[in-house]
Amino acid sequence: MSRFTRRQLMKLVAAGVAGATLAPHIALAASSGMKKKLIPASGERIPVIGMGTWRTFNVGDDEQLRLDRTRVLEAFFEHGGGMVDSSPMYGSAAAVMGFALERLGYPDGLFSAEKVWTENEGQAREQVEEQERLWGIETFDLMQVHNLVAWEAHLEKLQQMKADGEIRYVGITTSSGRRHDQFERVMADHDLDFVQLTYNITHRRVEDRLLPLADEKGIAVIANRPYDGGSLIRNLKARHSVPDWAEAEFDCQGWADFLLKFLVSHPAVTCAIPATTSVEHMHENMRAGSGPMPTPELRQRMIEHVESL
Repeated sequence: MSRFTRRQLMKLVAAGVAGATLAPHIALAASSGMKKKLIPASGERIPVIGMGTWRTFNVGDDEQLRLDRTRVLEAFFEHGGGMVDSSPMYGSAAAVMGFALERLGYPDGLFSAEKVWTENEGQAREQVEEQERLWGIETFDLMQVHNLVAWEAHLEKLQQMKADGEIRYVGITTSSGRRHDQFERVMADHDLDFVQLTYNITHRRVEDRLLPLADEKGIAVIANRPYDGGSLIRNLKARHSVPDWAEAEFDCQGWADFLLKFLVSHPAVTCAIPATTSVEHMHENMRAGSGPMPTPELRQRMIEHVESL
């Protein structure tokens, strides 16, 4: 997995830095029941539930909020979490991630995913190096061109950095349906390891062309905005209970189970990256990565149920 600056040292001092409030056994999370899926480009497996940092880790220098986010990250790794995704677009998220990782001793399971996000075509390497400094790591597992900004120059540079061993995987992202046609062309014409796109039970346009193309080309898929920025799961929790048949058919205990299992049961989806500021909600998110998954027939029933509400 990732190679980290001071990783071994941080593991030795983590317990002393974190104190009694943080668990010392995060590296043992492999014993969890979290399902993993293959990265087609390499055969490496990663957990199907990852973690996003959009909005949630942008807390600036507030010490208490940084410690709160550290506990959220701690819960993620305790449950066998892997991919953590961020971007320079997310304000202080990268610096807060570095703060949290240092206090947790840089867990072995981390799969670090970042983005290049600048209109300046010559700044890809500088931005990668700055994000590495903020995270406190030497090499990112995945570096993505965020929302296709200056994508041609950035993708060429990232591919060269991958060839030189400076990053492990390369990808592109989108959070807007307006870019799907261009996104599809880039997927078809370029050698990509990952794509990240918006996919949830109420936004399924990517099922038509992008997911089949990813499956055809052997590109790993990250589903962002699985809760539609939080509004989807908040509204469902406030107004409805999960249907009894979902608990009976695939051990669905709540709406996090329902929404995330819908995503990661799709054969083309490698992982989903919900974001949260709550340890309790992190426990819910991570539970969705274990146990039975819905069949294609149940997935259709899930769609019809949500559309009926």
